[in-house]
Amino acid sequence: MKTITFWRVGLLATVFSVCIPAFGQDKQRFTVTPSADLVSSYIWRGAYNGGISFQPSLTLSYGGFSLEAWGSTDFSTSNDQSIAKEIDFTLGYEWNGFSLAVTDYWWEGEGSRYGRYSSDHYFEGTVGYSFGESFPLSLSWSTMFAGGDKDIEGDRLYSSYFEVLYEFDVWGVTVIPSVGISPWKSMYSEEFNVASIGLKAAKDIRVTDSFSIPLFTEVIVSPSNDNVYMVFGLSF
Repeated sequence: MKTITFWRVGLLATVFSVCIPAFGQDKQRFTVTPSADLVSSYIWRGAYNGGISFQPSLTLSYGGFSLEAWGSTDFSTSNDQSIAKEIDFTLGYEWNGFSLAVTDYWWEGEGSRYGRYSSDHYFEGTVGYSFGESFPLSLSWSTMFAGGDKDIEGDRLYSSYFEVLYEFDVWGVTVIPSVGISPWKSMYSEEFNVASIGLKAAKDIRVTDSFSIPLFTEVIVSPSNDNVYMVFGLSF
């Protein structure tokens, strides 16, 4: 046990001794980005996940690599209910429009144990491609591959989600229509279905010459859940 511990410590020391000087010499490529959203309701892939929610994030980036921590806390939950709480970690890489990511989702709520990785965490791999500014179409495919993504018999579902979105500008307003599809029986639907059809509009509202507030509104139709949502949000 001591040998393994010393080996890990030595490996970490080696990694830090190589990485830290590199970051210091190339500050333009290493970034730390804090941000947050405040939303009227939390809708994810066509499903209602909570009411008024605060959603902070912290992203470390170096070159094409990124590590993001993202969370959500529901403020609309009453005292006699479990507070909706989510913490996700995503390791990603982007290169020439292509993107790869692995995400660890945890949404068990405040007071729940975090360390139950085989049942309460959901691990997902994502591959995507963005065609660029001249044709701002983005495609992505995400599949759960480990953790709690199972049916009642304990068989893995491999829940998958395919999304298409297009971004364009109309009179200074960024407009993003999107479609999300569940290709087979999964956590999103009992069979092939359209999980989400969304239309999002975002705009920076200028308060002073040097300060503006980014806000957005989105309408989301979920055929698989037979529901419709309106979401308003502020970004910081």
